[in-house]
Amino acid sequence: MLPAEFREEIDAIVGGYHADVFRILGPHAGTGGWAIRAFLPHAKSAAVQLTSRRVEMQRIHDGGFFTATLDSNPHHYQLAVQTAHGHEEIIEDPYRFGPIISNFDLHLHTEGTLNRAWETFGAHVQAIDGVEGVRFAVWAPSALNVTVTGIFNDWHTHRHPMRLRDGGVWELFIPGIKAGDVYKYRVKSQYNDYEQLKCDPYAFRAEVPPKTASVVHEWTGYQWRDRQWMDRRANTNWLEAPMSVYEVHLESWMKDTAGNPLTYRQFAQTLVEYVKRLHYTHIELMPIMEHPYSGSWGYQVTGFFAATSRFGTPEDFMYFVDCCHQAGIGIFLDWVPGHFPKDAHGLAWFDGTALYEHADPRQGEHRGWGTHVFNYGRNEVRTFLVSNALFWLEQFHIDGLRVDAVASMLFLDYGREEGEWVANQYGGRENLEAVEFLKQFNIAAHRVPGAITIAEESTSFGAVTHPVYLGGLGFSLKWNMGWMHDMFNYFKLEPVFRRFNQNNITFSLLYAFTENFLLPISHDEVVHGKSSLIGKMPGDEWQRFANVRAFLGYMYGHPGKKLLFMGQELGPYEEWDWQGQIRWELLEYHFHRKLQTLVVELNRLYRAEPALYEVDNSFNGFDWIDFRDVDASVIAFQRRAKNPDDFLVFVCNFTPVPRHNYRIGVPRDGNYLELLNTDASIFGGSNMGNFGWRNADPHKSHGHNFSLSLTLPPLSVVVFKPEPLAKPE
Repeated sequence: MLPAEFREEIDAIVGGYHADVFRILGPHAGTGGWAIRAFLPHAKSAAVQLTSRRVEMQRIHDGGFFTATLDSNPHHYQLAVQTAHGHEEIIEDPYRFGPIISNFDLHLHTEGTLNRAWETFGAHVQAIDGVEGVRFAVWAPSALNVTVTGIFNDWHTHRHPMRLRDGGVWELFIPGIKAGDVYKYRVKSQYNDYEQLKCDPYAFRAEVPPKTASVVHEWTGYQWRDRQWMDRRANTNWLEAPMSVYEVHLESWMKDTAGNPLTYRQFAQTLVEYVKRLHYTHIELMPIMEHPYSGSWGYQVTGFFAATSRFGTPEDFMYFVDCCHQAGIGIFLDWVPGHFPKDAHGLAWFDGTALYEHADPRQGEHRGWGTHVFNYGRNEVRTFLVSNALFWLEQFHIDGLRVDAVASMLFLDYGREEGEWVANQYGGRENLEAVEFLKQFNIAAHRVPGAITIAEESTSFGAVTHPVYLGGLGFSLKWNMGWMHDMFNYFKLEPVFRRFNQNNITFSLLYAFTENFLLPISHDEVVHGKSSLIGKMPGDEWQRFANVRAFLGYMYGHPGKKLLFMGQELGPYEEWDWQGQIRWELLEYHFHRKLQTLVVELNRLYRAEPALYEVDNSFNGFDWIDFRDVDASVIAFQRRAKNPDDFLVFVCNFTPVPRHNYRIGVPRDGNYLELLNTDASIFGGSNMGNFGWRNADPHKSHGHNFSLSLTLPPLSVVVFKPEPLAKPE
């Protein structure tokens, strides 16, 4: 006859609400020998299988609880189970294995400094005491009971309860599970009778949506072939290197003949070849972390450590990155630490409490996006996010992370009305915990040789790209959203009105060197009624294309790295459609094909001329020649390399009126070669220009002793470079 207390504990195990199952299950020494207890809800009968004999187990609960008594410590044993279907299976007992995670790792996790947490948490294929299986670990401090459920136990939600460790970490080693097995955690909370199936926050792989379970993934040791790129990356000062970025949404870049997106391995051929042909230096991928809804474009992530299964396996994605690097192309990922969706299987309300988010919706919810905000003040949350960043940089050789919606992280009142937010401890609107998290993230990320971080930050928050040790946030680059909006406001005007808005085209130079900037024309600017890039331009078809050419010519001359969203190089009139693909058929048409040719040439010129990239963040690399000719809407400036004798002259005519004999001051005598004319016929223009060169004459202009008399084509940018000075004999 079992004591009442013991019967209650068995009821709790069978019912899935016992908080410490290892105290009951497995081998335990007692006064009468050793007791072996097992919860086998699928078993008709069971026995303890020893080396030389078998000891039958007694069924003491109808729910499938079995026990047997042995004279001595069995050490190694197995369980022989007769299933209800009449089959016998020999299994290892998960509850005979000791703790797995070290106390030191648990301490670092609680402290918020376990920066490689993916090695501790999640599902890992390994052998313990010669037994093959998978170890699981998950953080759920307010859970009463956590079990692992999946295809291996017929999705029985009570079969495999986990062990609770310090800091609210649950762990379990389950023998016999293999790579490819599908699983979830069933979390039963201590509060409000909350119970939910959750995908693994640290899962390396997930089912293909709309399925939502995690998948056990075994890292088989991908053989990287990008050592030359990685070595070069580590020794490159990216602030002084060319960076022309092609932003891509994989699902809608190109479809196969059946209308399906390509795979990672197909992208490794088609996308890499295309980007290389267009002379871009980098690809930026919109989020490829697992997300349940394609319409979120990847920005509502449920699997932060899992490359989406829509396009293949993690190794397939590694192959894609590897091919990019072998082709000399870097890879940036959009990374989303600012928020996460409310999907029931994700991070939201993970253990029946606001675990990853704030409990107060004034702090923990983005109502406009329908998402939760991470609680950056919680050590374990910071560990999760910093580890995630390092995971992509280290495991997948990613070259940089573009951090989405940084402004929403920095400001407590972002997207909120008065009374809908809570001030910080000093009464201000800055999210101090988020500031400290971003600093911690940037310090960790920049320890990876050659890796960079990019902030999508749309406010005037100071020192975003200044080093942390100087009081900055520590980002490598920041998107120049002000430049972008000013440019659009200027170019959408009919040229006759641009004279009244010259400030829009010049204002950015007042702050261009306060941060390390990247000039973005991103996906956000060609959707939701904002129109495509060419759709923003006024005039007839010829003028629209000419405006785009002038726009891009000025963009590539302006200080800062460059980014252009996919498809805009073809001049589509339609906005981006995430359910479709780039309108490749536009290449059959003259203006569209010629615009792509211009983008190719801009990228080639940009990479070939150090004056366009070496000194992006100082007035030493830029000098106005003239910005006062408001009536003609003409501006002129110089771009200089580290060597001051290596410079380019840009002259921009933002009206459709040709300007003949237009005089521009230049710093020295000699012959100036016309390196670029956006009005050239090869780009779809009228082919008006300067016959490829102009000679400076000793006519003072714009504060210089020499000047060029130029023909400025309509709606154009022309670029000149002086021939090298003859070396003295």
